[in-house]
Amino acid sequence: MEISGLTTIFGWGFYGALALIALWGAFCVIMAFNRVSQKRFRTEQDQVDFLAEVEGPLEKGEFDTVAQTCEDDQRALPQLVLLAINNRDLEFKQTRQMLVDRFQRDVLADLDYRLSWVSTVIKAAPMIGLLGTVVGMMGAFGTLAAAEEMSAEKLASDIMLALITTACGLAIAIPLVLCLAAVNVRIRQMEDLVVSGLNRSLETFHATLDRFAVTGRSPAQAQSAELL
Repeated sequence: MEISGLTTIFGWGFYGALALIALWGAFCVIMAFNRVSQKRFRTEQDQVDFLAEVEGPLEKGEFDTVAQTCEDDQRALPQLVLLAINNRDLEFKQTRQMLVDRFQRDVLADLDYRLSWVSTVIKAAPMIGLLGTVVGMMGAFGTLAAAEEMSAEKLASDIMLALITTACGLAIAIPLVLCLAAVNVRIRQMEDLVVSGLNRSLETFHATLDRFAVTGRSPAQAQSAELL
């Protein structure tokens, strides 16, 4: 088989590899967007409304009411508040560290895993395209060396392979770079909201625990006293 035939076979292999890597990169980006959407409040006002809803029961020590509010909400902040309530026997520093570790492990680590694949695709796609360029130019020079009479059609076919694979690699990498930046912006926004909301809810939560500790009564006993 002449070298131009091998170049064509390799060319189709490069096209297939680029298509697969593009699909994988797009899948990881979509999953990262969905994950961020599931774990953050859409707007800061939505988070403010949630905090206003739980602060009243927290101040009264109605932890079961807060737990019911947070239990079915899969966003990061409600789940962290629920975790704090379920571990309210811990000290303040221990609670804060536990919540930070859980947020990093369950949310940020998963996003980092998916985004690392996107970064890999961004780096790999142009490299595969460059390899296709090298193979295409090798085919072009092989055609020139082997042909007794130069065939412009065969030469153009090999050069076209070189250019198309490079263009495809860049066409995959450039949109993924923009998508990766967009996801990172949303992640930073989510982190800022979660940190501010967590600080606010923890202050209310532990102020309530300290108040009941001073009076020597549990939240349940305080509620019973108020009813009487």
